[in-house]
Amino acid sequence: MPKKKKIFSKKNNDKLANIGKLILRFMSKKSSKVYNYKQISEGIDFKNPRQREQVIQALYILLGQQKVKELEKGKYMINLEVSGTLIGHIDFNQSGNAYVTVDGMDEDVFIHQKNVKNALQGDKVLIVPFQFKNKKPEAAVVEVLERSKTQFVGTFQYVPTKDIGFVIFDKKVINTDIFIPKSKFNKAKDGDKVIVKFIKWDDRDKNPEGEIIEVLGHPGDHETEIHSILAEYGLPYNFPPEVEAEAKKISTTLSEEEIAKRWDMRNILTMTIDPKDAKDFDDALSIRKLENGNWEIGVHIADVSYYVRPGSIIDDEAYERATSVYLVDRVVPMLPEVLSNELCSLRPNEDKFTFSAVFELNDQAEIQKQWFGRTVICSDKRFAYEDAQAIIEQGSGEFSEEILTLDKLAKILREKRMKHGAIAFDRAEVRFNLDEENQPIGVYFKVSKDANHLIEEFMLLANKKVSEFVSVNKKGDLTHNTFIYRIHDDPDPTKLSSLRDLVGTFGYKMNISSKKHISESINRLLGEVKGKGEENMVKTLAMRCMSKAIYSTENIGHYGLAFDFYSHFTSPIRRYPDIIAHRLLQHYLDGGKSPDATSIEEQAKHCSAMERLAADAERDSIKFMQVKFMEKHVGEVFSGTISGVTDWGIYVEIPENGSEGLIRMRDLTDDSYIFDAKTYSIVGVMHGKTYQLGDTVKIKVVRANIVAKQLDFKLME
Repeated sequence: MPKKKKIFSKKNNDKLANIGKLILRFMSKKSSKVYNYKQISEGIDFKNPRQREQVIQALYILLGQQKVKELEKGKYMINLEVSGTLIGHIDFNQSGNAYVTVDGMDEDVFIHQKNVKNALQGDKVLIVPFQFKNKKPEAAVVEVLERSKTQFVGTFQYVPTKDIGFVIFDKKVINTDIFIPKSKFNKAKDGDKVIVKFIKWDDRDKNPEGEIIEVLGHPGDHETEIHSILAEYGLPYNFPPEVEAEAKKISTTLSEEEIAKRWDMRNILTMTIDPKDAKDFDDALSIRKLENGNWEIGVHIADVSYYVRPGSIIDDEAYERATSVYLVDRVVPMLPEVLSNELCSLRPNEDKFTFSAVFELNDQAEIQKQWFGRTVICSDKRFAYEDAQAIIEQGSGEFSEEILTLDKLAKILREKRMKHGAIAFDRAEVRFNLDEENQPIGVYFKVSKDANHLIEEFMLLANKKVSEFVSVNKKGDLTHNTFIYRIHDDPDPTKLSSLRDLVGTFGYKMNISSKKHISESINRLLGEVKGKGEENMVKTLAMRCMSKAIYSTENIGHYGLAFDFYSHFTSPIRRYPDIIAHRLLQHYLDGGKSPDATSIEEQAKHCSAMERLAADAERDSIKFMQVKFMEKHVGEVFSGTISGVTDWGIYVEIPENGSEGLIRMRDLTDDSYIFDAKTYSIVGVMHGKTYQLGDTVKIKVVRANIVAKQLDFKLME
């Protein structure tokens, strides 16, 4: 008796599985729609009778897997509950393609631009993954669950033939233009830089519809572009009048009654050390030698929480902002100027209310005693970092004995911290010399020296010890008191392995078997590459291994600083989490019980999110100023270092001014290049020429686009 013939071969099953993926991808584009098999066949371009038969067979398999459901005879709908859908946030790149970050997944999910549906940058989306044979996994957007933002910045373009308009975005990561009907122009003229509010995006429409809510000015103008940066990230550039008015009502007189409640430290030598252009001074150091030969070091922080009370309109505004924003040419403060630059600023020869951490240290920088509480101080001297540095280097000058002692103790503290596993990423920061019209006339780099480290170490000490005081009792047991921590998770193990393998090709060794070995290896590696050709690449990749520090009530310690307990306490003028820490610390000093962590955790998440936005805005302002500075260098040739490698091109940084530009893949005409993500390089298919992260190349500046904040380079090889 002959064997019964199999209905489906393995090859046929594979083919039907691939057809099933096509069906899911098509149906996911309109997840609420009901289809018959003919509509599905048309949608995936399976039109002849044999192909339609295969669609029916694939549908039966999907029904069996419950990935689609049959609402009635011959009527099908995607079953989102079991179709393998995922939820995450979408991030577009310059090519128009996107990646979705899904919690719990190590790698982001690729979305081709034809499958992004009506998602916009940062949106929370529902996606359905699929994978074809021998191809990388990808997905299609099924539905936008939550818009990340509803206001965007772009340039208004009027279409006179149709009497309509569009807003075109400067940032190519916004993957579409917004349609503006005539009734919603709101006095915008062709070419204006505007803020547009998203209204709707129906499935049948090619573009979303919006309304212009503010005209910012002419693209390229300095004020227009700075305001555009703030608007892009939803950051304010003015205080509401009622907040300013409320701030002006605050008494500038220190009441004797309040002074009597505090430790009066006005007779102890106190100084501030800050950048030369600083306007607010929220920390000061006091120092005096005790009779037993030890040193009493006071870390004094502006007592913002005394003036900014919970529930006030000033507090509400400060919380919404959560941080001051430091753009190239200005500061957008968290607090009104009357507070940030006057009442709370620890200016010399003025009595000020402070919240202090006071330590008794011996000559080995070991803590003998500590005290936390409210104080009143009077700063004797305002030093710029350069002034204090000169005293440290020369060994003489006003208050030289005190500054040299502080420097000696700080160096001991720093050495202990590094031995304990802290990682030293000392990276130079780009700064600009500006003329009276805020035009860049020069670029320089801010480098941390001993004076900077002096202040840093005592601020770190205060932050650490305040956090420990709240979290651990005298017996060494955890108190479980609610507090706001600054946490930093361990490095990404996958990225660390990649870094180890890559630097191994240059002859460097890394031990990543434990936290201690990792930090030792990274510090040693950073020291070994200093001044070498691969220094920039190694520093960049090491930084990418690190997690981002955030605020949380769940303490996991701070990996980068090698602290088990760490909080931000020392900058309440410019950071809202420090105000939260001050309030909680005083609550515990007064004998209060631990409050519920829920609301504090919500505040921590908000502050972390606002910190990220502020950092992005600050980076954009630097890019804007760099492009502006490089305008006069278009056509010139520079030596640069490859700072980034992508599938659309390579980024090159010019070391002498920090400017970064793009060499597009399509402009590399000597060969066809492919992107190798593992080696951070692009490789020529025919000739094998390789350009890798960290390589030095000659480039010509061919374009400086101020509006897009983009430099275009040409490879000169």
